[in-house]
Formats: sequence, C-alpha cells, structure tokens
Amino acid sequence: MKKRYWLWKRKGVFYLQDAETRKKESLHTTDRAEAERIRNAREEAVARPVLSVALAKAYLSPQDAEISKRTWQDVIDRFCALGKEQTQKHRRLVADRKPQCFLKNRKLIETTGDDLMKILEAGGVMTNAYIRCLHNLAVGLGWLPWPILALKMWPKVETKPKRGITTEEHKRILSAEHNRERKLYYQLLWEIGAAQTDGALLTNENVNWKNRILSYQRQKTGSWSHVKIGDRLEKLLRQLPKQGMLFPHLGKTNTNARAAEFRRRCKILNIEGVSLHSYRYAWAERAKTAGYPERYAQEALGHGSKAWARAYSKGAHVVLPPLEEYENKIIQLHSRNGERNGQKAGIGV
Repeated sequence: MKKRYWLWKRKGVFYLQDAETRKKESLHTTDRAEAERIRNAREEAVARPVLSVALAKAYLSPQDAEISKRTWQDVIDRFCALGKEQTQKHRRLVADRKPQCFLKNRKLIETTGDDLMKILEAGGVMTNAYIRCLHNLAVGLGWLPWPILALKMWPKVETKPKRGITTEEHKRILSAEHNRERKLYYQLLWEIGAAQTDGALLTNENVNWKNRILSYQRQKTGSWSHVKIGDRLEKLLRQLPKQGMLFPHLGKTNTNARAAEFRRRCKILNIEGVSLHSYRYAWAERAKTAGYPERYAQEALGHGSKAWARAYSKGAHVVLPPLEEYENKIIQLHSRNGERNGQKAGIGV
C-alpha cells in the first residue's frame, strides 16, 4: 500500500511530509527509529481512525485515569462554578441553549474539529464565545491533551454594532413613560451611566449628602464608583425615597424583567438598536464630546482599563477647536508674563 507520509532528513533532523496536502513538519528528533514510529502511527491513524483513538486512550490512561470518561458536561460544570454568583447563573442558562446542549454528553477525547464547527455554524456570537471558553478551559486543565481547533480555525466573532441612546430618544422615552419610578430610574442611568443592576440596587446609604458624593460598588467587577453630586443629580435624588432602596419595586425585579419593560417602551416609540445598557454608552459618548477627562470617565464607568472607556465612547463625535485659539492663548500668556516681569524689574529699581 502506498504510504501517505514521507520521511526525510535535513541537517540531522527528521521531517515528515503529507503526500496529499504537501504540508511539512519537523519531528524534532535525530533518531531514525523514533521517526519511523511517529510515521507509522500517523499512517495507522489515517488507515484506522477508530483504532487510533483506542491507542490514544491506552497511552493517556496511565497519566489520567478519567480521560476516557470525561464529557463536555464535566467541563461545563467546572466553568459554571467559576466567577461571581450572577456570572455562574448566566453561564448555566447559556449551557441549556441550543446548539450548546448537543455537546454535553459527547466525550472530550472523541470530539473532532468537525463536531465543533457544526455547533459553531449553527449558533451565533454567544455560542462562539461560550464554546471557545469551554475548549480553552479543557485544554488548560489538561483534560484535552491537544487543542481540537487551532486558533486560526475558530470562526471570526462578528458582534452587532452597539450605540448609545441619543438625547432626543431619551427625552421621548421619559415623555412616554408614565410610571414615576421607572422614569426616575431612566433619568438616573442617564446622569451617572451605571449598569442597570447597579442603578436598581442603589439605597439611601449610597448617598453621602455631607460630601455630596454618590458611591456604589459594581456587581460585575466589584470595583467602586464615586460620583460627585451635581445640581441635576441632586434634584433627581431629592425625589427618591429618603430611606431604604431608591427604587423599591425595580430593585426587587430581575435583570430580564427590567430589560423587557424597556424594550417594550422602545418598541412602542419605534426606537431600535438600544437596550438599558445603551445608557452606559450614551454617558461615555456624552463625556467624550464634552471633553470630560478620560481617567474620570474610566473611574465613573467602573473599569480598570482605558480600552473599555474607549470602547464605550467610540460613537462620540468631538468638534475640535481651531489650533489658532490655543496659539493665541500661548501668545497672550507669554505677553502677560513679560509684563509682570517688567513690572517686578521696575519695582526693584
């Protein structure tokens, strides 16, 4: 039978070449007997793939006795046990969606690249991100002796464009909202750019009237955000309860209920492409347009990376002042300094 793999030597090192694909690779050995064993194993894997899997299990079992028994459900259970409680709950919900659920009972070592590609093609952005995390976790734990898909083989993630709520849209939402608590809630998100859960869970203890500071800890990252209370924010906070939760009813509802109510409102107003999270984008875009320092915006958004702040404000349009204004200011500044120095010199005389 004609062999598929060719064995050749260059500078003392043996190489292997696939006769069909013409792909070449180094075997990283100078021992001919070892090189022959590797080539024979490749030929055996092509001729009898089922036997090659059995041989792989036999070789790997002494190192990990459970490697032939583990399924993707074991990886999912480990993945869902990581992170905060809210994150764990979200991961469990995603695991029950199609097409992720088709992967659960399949054994790790028997999963092929074609299996993953079928699931990735049937799903969307969430499926791509979720399966990628499971795959990387399995490789990192040593449960997969090798990556099933190379990094370049993963489909490119194409997310939908995100944008902030415009001032006009915000005004329309407030005008159409007849529930007083929800109306004030949307106004608060507009003023401080908080995530919807962080805003809904605010209490009177988060407000320091003595120092005029609103402080809250982000549920997602655990970082703190401290916002100085301005005139508009003060007027808004004065309308909220003096004790306990600032939004008693919204704080008791879950994320999906608040998001669904907001989507219904936007649907009635024919506003598309936005969600409650768009208030964070809107705040960042307004901050950039107004020339708000990036490090302040970074603190307000509760992120530790400038990349996040830039991502939130990428939709902003900044009108740059002419350079001559800054040049004139420098000339005036030098002129004033010269006059002051001249006056000091005259006084000394």
